[in-house]
Amino acid sequence: MDEKPEILDTRLVAKSRLFGIEELHLRFRNGEERTYERLRTPPIAAVMMVPLLDNDTVLLIREYGAGTESYELTLPKGAFEHGEDWREAANRELKEEAGHGAHKLTLMKDMTLSPGYMGHRIKVVLAEDLYEETLPGDEPEPLEVVPWKLSELDQLIERDDVTEARVIAALLMTKRLLEQR
Repeated sequence: MDEKPEILDTRLVAKSRLFGIEELHLRFRNGEERTYERLRTPPIAAVMMVPLLDNDTVLLIREYGAGTESYELTLPKGAFEHGEDWREAANRELKEEAGHGAHKLTLMKDMTLSPGYMGHRIKVVLAEDLYEETLPGDEPEPLEVVPWKLSELDQLIERDDVTEARVIAALLMTKRLLEQR
């Protein structure tokens, strides 16, 4: 199964200000051909931080999610700006969204969102040794910063306003990492 299907054709079938939809025509090893649609992978990478105030307290933000039409408790995240590496992007986004910077940034995982129909990736970064610093961001309204105990992670995951799978995965990875230290 290491041999990937052959890409016979790729074409843009729809486009908006934010998204492009591609049609992808593939031929599999057994000769079977299929056409799939996928969201075009953006040229800009993204980063999501797990900011730790201490070994049991993470900083979450409450932010409006247009996709779910609701306010969600989530982790700070955002796209790289031109010329930034993941460390610079992580620290900038952390300052913009959570009002903190981090002296220590550790790349935990490079995640995909839904590999069946899009190639979007996000780097999950553990942010430690925090200090207060705020930068102006691009959010349409101020974000609420919500400290949460990782020892109460089960209660957080049960909440109706915590639905983002990549956030839940990052928090579970962080809790496991801290338990192994």
